[in-house]
Amino acid sequence: MADTEKDILRGGQFLVKETNCEDVFTPEDFSEEQAMMKDSVMEFNDREIIPHKARFEAKDYALTEEVMRKAGDMGFLSVAVPEAYGGMGMGFVSTVLTCDYISSGTGSFSTAFGAHTGIGTMPITLYGTEAQKQKYVPKLASGEWFGAYCLTEPGAGSDANSGKTTAELSADGKSYKINGQKMWISNAGFCSVMIVFARIEDDKNITGFIVEYNGDSPNGITLGEEEHKLGIRASSTRQVFFNDTVVPVENMLAGRGEGFKIAMNALNVGRIKLAAACLDSQRRILTTAVDYANERKQFKTPIANFGAIKTKLAEMAASAYAGESATYRAAKNIEDRIAIREAAGNTHQEAELKGVEEYAIECSILKVAVSEDVQNAADEGIQIFGGMGFSEETPMESAWRDARIARIYEGTNEINRMLAVGMLVKKAMKGHVDLLGPAQAVQEELMGIPSFDTPDYSELFSEEKQMIAKLKKTFLMVAGGAVQKFGPQLEEHQQLLIAAADILIEIYMAESAILRTEKNVKRTSEKEQSAQIAMAKLYLYHAVDIIEEKGKESIISFAEGDEQRMMLMGLKRFTKYANYPDIVDLRIEIAEKVKAENKYCF
Repeated sequence: MADTEKDILRGGQFLVKETNCEDVFTPEDFSEEQAMMKDSVMEFNDREIIPHKARFEAKDYALTEEVMRKAGDMGFLSVAVPEAYGGMGMGFVSTVLTCDYISSGTGSFSTAFGAHTGIGTMPITLYGTEAQKQKYVPKLASGEWFGAYCLTEPGAGSDANSGKTTAELSADGKSYKINGQKMWISNAGFCSVMIVFARIEDDKNITGFIVEYNGDSPNGITLGEEEHKLGIRASSTRQVFFNDTVVPVENMLAGRGEGFKIAMNALNVGRIKLAAACLDSQRRILTTAVDYANERKQFKTPIANFGAIKTKLAEMAASAYAGESATYRAAKNIEDRIAIREAAGNTHQEAELKGVEEYAIECSILKVAVSEDVQNAADEGIQIFGGMGFSEETPMESAWRDARIARIYEGTNEINRMLAVGMLVKKAMKGHVDLLGPAQAVQEELMGIPSFDTPDYSELFSEEKQMIAKLKKTFLMVAGGAVQKFGPQLEEHQQLLIAAADILIEIYMAESAILRTEKNVKRTSEKEQSAQIAMAKLYLYHAVDIIEEKGKESIISFAEGDEQRMMLMGLKRFTKYANYPDIVDLRIEIAEKVKAENKYCF
C-alpha cells in the first residue's frame, strides 16, 4: 500500500497523470480474507435470496426484513462499522465487495441492504458524537435495528437543500419539534432509526437529526402506504409524516446547518456502493443469458452460435469487466487515502470522510457508468431470451425493472454527470488537480505541426495507452475551452457539462479495464488473458466513438470560426487509431470464451 500522500493519485488526477498498472487494485488482488468474505456472501445470496425471488416479486416486505435480520446475524451489515461499535471494521474494499456480491439476488433486498448499511448507518458513524455512536451503531450493525434516511420531499428532490420540513427548538431548549413530509423513504416500513433532515428557522442549510421510531408509540410519526413501484417491489418504500415529533437536542447530527454536507457526503459513499451493487447483477444477467443461448436451438443450432447473439454476449461481458475494474480501482484508492489520513493522526471518522470525499468525482463516474451498463445488460438479456424474456416466468424482466431505479437514486445520472465535471473544475481552482497546465499544453499542441512519425506499437496495449493519453487531451481541450468561454457561468450550460462528463466517464472506465488487464498479463501471460485483452480493447473502441461524438457536440456548442475548425481538427487527431482493432474478431473471442464456460468467467 502507498505510505505517502504523493504516492497515490488524488481524486480526478487520473486525467492529468499516468497511472502504472502495478498501482491499481483489481479483483484478482483480493486477500485471502476478502476471498472468504466473497464466498460467504455469495453462498448467503444463493441460499437466502435467489430461491425466494418469486416472493420478493410478489411484494413480500416481511421477507425482506427477515433476510435483513439474517444478514445481520452473519455480520454482513457490520463490515464497514468500526470494531469499537460492534462492527468488523474490514476496510473499504471489503465493504464494496460485500455490497457487490450480496446485491444480485433481487433489487428489493439490494436496496434495503444499501439503504441500511450506507445512508442509514454511515451518517452516524461518520458524523455522530461518541455518545450517539455508542447508542445507535451497535444495534444498526447487528441488525437489531434498521435505519432509514429521510431527505427527499415532494418539492425537494435533486435540490436537496430546498426541503420544507422544519425543526423548532422548545422553550426549555431541551428538544426540537419536527414537522413535515418525506417521500420515497427506503426501509420506512421496518426501521427503528431515521436520519431526518429539517430546517431550523430561516437557516440557509438543513440540519440532520437522529430520530427513533417505534410503531407502538410513534411520537407524531405516521407512515404512508407502501408505494407500488416498477421494480424493487419488496423494498419497503413509504412516505413519512412528522407532526410535532419531539427529538432531544442531543440527537442533532453534527452541528446546526451541517445537514446538507452530511447528505452530500453520505451520497458519495452511496454512489460507489450503488455501482458495486450493480456489478454482480451484470455478471448474473450474462450468465443467465449465455446459459439460455447455449440451450435454446433455432434452425437446428444453439442461438449462442449466431453472430448476432455473440455480439450481445461480448458487449455485455466487456462492460461488466470494465465496471468491475473501475469500481475496485476506486475502492482501493479510497481505502489507501483513509489509511494515509489515519497514519497522519486523523480519527477514523475524519479519515473516512475525507478519504471518500477525495474521490467524489470517481464515485459519480462509477454511479453513472455502472447503473447504465446494468440496464443495457438486462435489456440485451431480454432480447436474447426473445419472447420468453418478456415473461415473468424468466428472470430477465425483473432484472430489467430492478435495474431502472439505479439511474435515479443517489442523485440522478444527469445530476452526477454535472457534479463530476463541476467538482473537477473546483478541484482545479483549489490547486488540487492541475488542469490549467496540461490544458495549455494541449492548446499549444493544436497550434503546432503534428508529428507524422509512426510510433512503435509492438508492445501489448502500447497503442491503446497512447489512445487513452489522446482522449485525456480531448477532455482538456473541451473543458479548457468551455471554462475559458463561460467561466463561473459554465454550470448554467448543462448540455455541455453532460457531454464533457461522458468524455470523462469513458476515459476512466476504459483506462481501468486496460490497467487491470495489463497488470494481470504481467503475472500470468497474454495467452491466459486473451479474452480480457479483447474486452479491454473492445471497451476502448466504443469509448473512442462516444468521445468523438460528445467532443464534436461540445466544440460546436461553444466555439466558432477558426477556433472551432482548429479544435475539430484536434478532435479528429485525438480520436484516430493508427491500427483499428477488428472488433468483430474481438467480440467472437470474448463470446466463445463465455460460451465455453457457460457463464461470466473473468
